[in-house]
Amino acid sequence: MAFRLTGNHADAQDLVQEVLLRVRRGLVNYRPGSLEGWLSRITTNAFLDEVRRRRRRPTEVLPDDSDARMVSSEDVEATLAAATLPEEIQAALGALPEEFRVAVVLCDVVGLRYDEIAEQLEVPVGTVRSRIHRGRSALRERLR
Repeated sequence: MAFRLTGNHADAQDLVQEVLLRVRRGLVNYRPGSLEGWLSRITTNAFLDEVRRRRRRPTEVLPDDSDARMVSSEDVEATLAAATLPEEIQAALGALPEEFRVAVVLCDVVGLRYDEIAEQLEVPVGTVRSRIHRGRSALRERLR
């Protein structure tokens, strides 16, 4: 889920680390129920917090320096995640505005129901429906 939300391996790893920190802090308040739903909500909220933070403090991309490049190896999870969805679909997902991408990923990749997504995003179910519809329409257009 982290990879689908962020669109790249390094950001997904950072997101998972943040989620694990939040889980550690929140275990005291956890009430038995849907652990998967709880983790999914934490992941979504951490992703949205990071997006908002980046908007407030944009960073400049450093130019590529061929001498300073480091080769990174993909781990098994990233390879599996990349193999699950074709590259063009992953790129199209990454190009969606985050509000549409989050809704589409939670629905079509994670498999949550509309009411669960609405609860996680703290928006009405109608908003979830429209975001998913608009996100899917944008995906369809990009994939043509």
